[in-house]
Amino acid sequence: MKIPSLAEIKKELSYLNDQELTNLIIDLSKFSRDNKAYLFFKLFERDNPKIFVEMVQDELEQDFRKSNSSNFHTAKKAAQALRRKLNKHLKLTKDISAQIELIIFFCKNLKAYGYLYHGHPVIQNLYDAQIGKIRTLIGKLHEDLQYDYEEDLAVLG
Repeated sequence: MKIPSLAEIKKELSYLNDQELTNLIIDLSKFSRDNKAYLFFKLFERDNPKIFVEMVQDELEQDFRKSNSSNFHTAKKAAQALRRKLNKHLKLTKDISAQIELIIFFCKNLKAYGYLYHGHPVIQNLYDAQIGKIRTLIGKLHEDLQYDYEEDLAVLG
């Protein structure tokens, strides 16, 4: 089966009425939890733009509390799992400042929960990669916002 291009899908969607579009979106949201989360954030972020960041931070905070960082092996596995969850959430938003805030939150918690104290190279490389992502994303922002996030980055660095 050949998957059609995005332009072809967009063209076909333009032929549907409102009820058919609504049913299609509901069916699509039933396929995966990610689709449902994306739909939720897109519908409700107009009312509260920070809802996405707050919900992801709460979820990550709970996961950091539950994770085991007592030895370097479990700390490495937990840090990698947390990073995968973070990356999954980062795909749901195109807002660069929200992405930066979430990555900074992740890095601060890696430090606060003692993941970096093990001196494990995988954890350190994971942390350094996130710092690199922050630097890249900061470069895409307006100068005034860059200054604010540079201060947060200096605390992590």
